[in-house]
Parts: sequence; C-alpha cells; structure tokens
Amino acid sequence: MADSGDRLQFDAASMYYLHGETMESIARQLGMSRSSVSRLLKNARESGLVQITLNRPGRSQSSAGRALEDLFGVRAHVVPVRDGTSEIARLDRVARTAGQLFSEAVGDDMLIGVAWGTTLAAIVQHLVPHETRGSTVVQTNGSANHSTSGIPYVVAIISTVADAFGCQVVHFPVPAFFDYASTKDAMWRERMVTRVLGLQARLDLVIFGVGALEGPLKSHVYASGYLDEADVQQIAEQRVVGDVCTVLLRKDGSWRDIPLNARASGITPAQLQTVPRRICVASGQAKALPLLGALRAKVATDLVVDELTARTVLELM
Repeated sequence: MADSGDRLQFDAASMYYLHGETMESIARQLGMSRSSVSRLLKNARESGLVQITLNRPGRSQSSAGRALEDLFGVRAHVVPVRDGTSEIARLDRVARTAGQLFSEAVGDDMLIGVAWGTTLAAIVQHLVPHETRGSTVVQTNGSANHSTSGIPYVVAIISTVADAFGCQVVHFPVPAFFDYASTKDAMWRERMVTRVLGLQARLDLVIFGVGALEGPLKSHVYASGYLDEADVQQIAEQRVVGDVCTVLLRKDGSWRDIPLNARASGITPAQLQTVPRRICVASGQAKALPLLGALRAKVATDLVVDELTARTVLELM
C-alpha cells in the first residue's frame, strides 16, 4: 500500500494537472501551505509520477494566425474558441495556452519580466511548475495608485510565477502612474529604483497582456482607480486605445508623445524591443484595437490570442 506521502503527491498532482485547480485551492483542501503543495508537485515530477510533454507549436494552422505572422513578424499561437463562449471561459482557454508556452520558455539563469493585470492573473493559474537555478522574476511596472497600494494583487501574481519555477523575486514598489513627471524623474535616480531598472534593461523573457479601455472584462488598470477623471479625459483626447505594461498606446502604435506616459512607470515599447523573447497575450474582441496598437509598436515576438480576436485585429487594419 502506498504511504501517506505518495498519496498526497498523487492527490495534489491529480488536482493540479488533471482538474486544473490552483495551488491555493489545493493547499486549502489538503490543509497545508502553498509552498508545501509546490514541493509535492516537484517531487511528483522528479519521481516520475507526473510526466510532462509539451508540443512546441510550429507555424500557426489558423489563416488569421498566419496573416498576423506575415504582417507583424510574430509567432502566432491562435487558440480556437467556440462562438458564444463566455468571456471568462475564453480568457481561461487563452490563459491555459499562454501558461504552457511561458512555462516552456522559462529556464536557468534568466531574468524574467512579469507584468500584472486581469490577463496575467488568469495565466499564472495555468503554469507548469518546474525548478530553475539562478533565475529571477522582475516586476515590469509599478502598482500603487491614489486609492490603494495595489501591492497584494500584484504580489500574488508575481509570487505565483516565482513559486512555480523556484525563482527569486524583485518587486517594483512605485506607483503605476506618478502624479507628476518630475516626481518620477526624481525617483528614477534613487538607488532602490535604479537597481530594478537595471534588471529590467537585461531581461531575457517577458510576459504581458494588453489593457483595454472598455469591454466585458475591463482591464485592471482602468477598473481599479489608477486613473482619475482628468486622466481619462486626457487619454480620450490623445486617441489612446489601451496600454502595454501601463504605457499607453494609440491604434497606430505610437506612444512617445502621449503626456501621461511621462508619468507611467512601466517598461516602454522601446525597452520591450530589446528583450529576446516577448510573449503578448490577449483575449476577447475588446482587446483587438489595443492589440493592433501593440503589434504595430513591435512589442512582441510571440502572440497568444483567441481566433475571434485575431480575426477582429485583421478587420481593423
């Protein structure tokens, strides 16, 4: 008869890999900490109880995916989702594919940039945990705002990634948007901040979503008090369609001359372009317009998107 440790490994692995439950949910059911669940999953893989196979995607089999690849030079991973699927279920399908792709990309001795938001919160529930050596997860944009610190929400996302791959964590304890550009300029000279900026400048891999101003699943930055009424009016005047890492974009991909970006703390499209592997994830038609802006800004090497959104992007060209 299997001992209790083997049984716990089996139960944890079954819940995580077969039923798609989160480590937090498993920890509650088994009466242990999330780190203990992570160790059980690691032991299950090392013992051979769990064997993971990832099929590396080749050229997209979707006509919309091939068109996006040809137009924007990205590797498109188009997720088929049935018409009529709810936005939450659509996001879950896309997040599952993105979680697997990102997990495959994570390796040893890497600096890994992780953004935050509605899409990333979904993605981290579908990571495929494996141990790495010498790797560090770096937060790509600040999270505080005038009504809340934003820290618990972002810490949960960043920590889940770090726990999945045994990484160190570097947080970025600054506002998402400063009240004044001059305050940001001063903070950017502080040693605590320059250390994080230096790591951001040397990223090997980054994963991020695309923020949309409107939609059934409104992006976290627009739904949680990060912008006041004056900011909202200003971005409307500037024809902003969304953001990447809280840096605002227009449909044509321009961003440098948008005044609010002088106050934004996120890694810019120009900085993203220096990262060797950049995984952009978008789900839902409301993301099509900001996604088009992001693709025109050349922020991604890899795109994970549902079929309907991919087709909508092409229709907006």
